[in-house]
Amino acid sequence: MKKIGVVLSAILSVSLLAGCAGDLSGSTYSRSEARKVQYVQYGVVDSVTPVVIEGRADGGVGTLAGAVVGGIAGSEVGGGKGSAIASVIGAVAGGVVGSKIEESATRAQGQELTIQLESGEIISVVQEVKNGEFFRPGDQVRVLERNGTMRVVY
Repeated sequence: MKKIGVVLSAILSVSLLAGCAGDLSGSTYSRSEARKVQYVQYGVVDSVTPVVIEGRADGGVGTLAGAVVGGIAGSEVGGGKGSAIASVIGAVAGGVVGSKIEESATRAQGQELTIQLESGEIISVVQEVKNGEFFRPGDQVRVLERNGTMRVVY
């Protein structure tokens, strides 16, 4: 019974950690981006297309935690060599399931924004929608750029 509690705790940990995804909205900065010069251009949103930004499934926290949970669960099956084999199978299956949970938990709603800059240039930027901050055609925006990374803000 005690091992079931450990397994359930591990599953909960996988779910919580998978939810700690990087934010791809225009208003979130990484620590390393703070206090760095960004180049600003002004423009008008020409069109907006809803998109889905894929979640992370890079063999990270979800895969590792899922493998641990699967291995623990698999060790409860059988005895002797059967238990060892079940542990390995459980770890592999748990890693696959954990990866899928992480990908699903980190998937995000986004927008593809086509913007006409004041210079006349037309660009497209995809970014995550956060806090209901949807852009609409005709919105006047600032496009911030640093090292090839662009973000669109009001």
